[in-house]
Amino acid sequence: MKKIAATIAMSTLAAAGAEAEDRRARVAPPAVYETAPGLGHFTDDVLFGEVWERQELSPRDRSLVTVATLVATGKAAQTGSHVRRALDNGVKPEEIGELITQLAFYSGWPNAMSAVTETKKVFEERGIGSVSNSDAARIELEAAAETARAATVDANVASTASALADLTNRVLFGDLWQRPDLSARDRSLVTMAALVAIGQPEQLPFHANRAMDNGLTRAEVSEIVTHIAFYAGWPRAMSAVPVVKRVFDQRETPTVKESTVTTEIKITRAGNGKASAPEQYFTGKVETSGFYRGDAPARIGGATVSFSAGARTAWHTHPLGQTLFIVSGKGWVQKANGPVEQVGAGDVVWIPPHIRHWHGASMDEGMTHFAVAEALDGNSVTWMEKVSDDEYNKGRLLD
Repeated sequence: MKKIAATIAMSTLAAAGAEAEDRRARVAPPAVYETAPGLGHFTDDVLFGEVWERQELSPRDRSLVTVATLVATGKAAQTGSHVRRALDNGVKPEEIGELITQLAFYSGWPNAMSAVTETKKVFEERGIGSVSNSDAARIELEAAAETARAATVDANVASTASALADLTNRVLFGDLWQRPDLSARDRSLVTMAALVAIGQPEQLPFHANRAMDNGLTRAEVSEIVTHIAFYAGWPRAMSAVPVVKRVFDQRETPTVKESTVTTEIKITRAGNGKASAPEQYFTGKVETSGFYRGDAPARIGGATVSFSAGARTAWHTHPLGQTLFIVSGKGWVQKANGPVEQVGAGDVVWIPPHIRHWHGASMDEGMTHFAVAEALDGNSVTWMEKVSDDEYNKGRLLD
C-alpha cells in the first residue's frame, strides 16, 4: 500500500513539474491561448522554440533583425518587449539608438520617432541614462565603391531631384553610414532587414551585396530573410528570396580550371553575325556585327555597331565603363546633363562606369564604331529610356 501511495505521489510531482516547465516555456501571453490557441502554439513551439534557437544567427543578431523589422514597419506596441530582449542579448543602448537613427532614413521619421518613445520607456525602467555619440574614429568607406555609387546617384537622380542626390551623397552616405555608433556590418544587417520587411526588393541587391561586403555570410543573409517571415509576413520574405538568390548567384566566382582555359587565338571576321539592333534599345536604322566575348576569367566583350544618319542608342550605363573607337563617319555622344559632343573617324571615346549616356550618328551622316566593355557579374550594360527627338536635336548646332 505504501509503495502504491509513493508511486502516486511521484507521478503527481512529475506531472506538476512538467506542467510548471510547460508554463515556464511559454512566451505567448495567456490571452493568446485564450483567444487564438493555435497562435500560442506557433509562438512558443516554432518561433521561440525553434527559429530563435537556430544557430545561423546569434541571439544578438536576431534581436537586431527583429527590432529593425518592428521599427521599419511601425509596430510600436511590440517594440518595447524586443528592445528588452535585445538588451538581454547583448545589444548596447547606444546601438539600439543608432539602429533607430539608421532606419529613420530607410523607413521614415514617423516610425523612428514612435520607436524612440517606446525605447525610452525601456531605458528608464532599466535605469539607462542618456545616450551620447561615440568618440571613436568614423568608419572609412571603400573609396572605389563610393565613387561608383556616387556617380550612379548623380547620373540617375540628380537631373530629376538634385536635392535628393545631394542629400544621398552628402548626408546618407557621407555622414550616417560613417558614424561609428553602429558597425558597418550591423548597419548593413538592419538596413537589409528593413528593406525586406517593408517590401523594397528594388533596393535589396545593392544592400545585400553591401551587407556581404561588410561581413555578413551567405548563411546569415538567408537566415535574416527566414527570421523576418515571422515578423513582417511570409509574402515579404518570399518576395525577397529571388532577389537574394540573384545576388548569391552573381557573387559566386566560377572556378576556372587550367584545362578549360583555351589557348587558341580567336578571330571574329568582319561582318560576322550581322543583324539589326533591337528596337527597344535603339532609334533609327542600326546594325551590329562582329560580336565577341573573351573567355573566363576575362570579362571583355564588344561589337561593331553601324548607325545610319539620325540613329542612336537609348540612354544607358555600363558597370565598368565603355570604350568606343570611331571607325568611320561622324557621330555624337552625350552624358546626362552634359553637352552633345561630336566624334569622327579615329577618335577614341571613354565612358566611365555608371555614367548615364547615349551615342549615335549625327543628323546628316552615318557613323560606325567598335564598342568594348567589361561585364560585372555577367552584366555589361543597363538600358534605360530612349533618347527623345528633342534631346537628340540639341546636337544639330554641331553640324
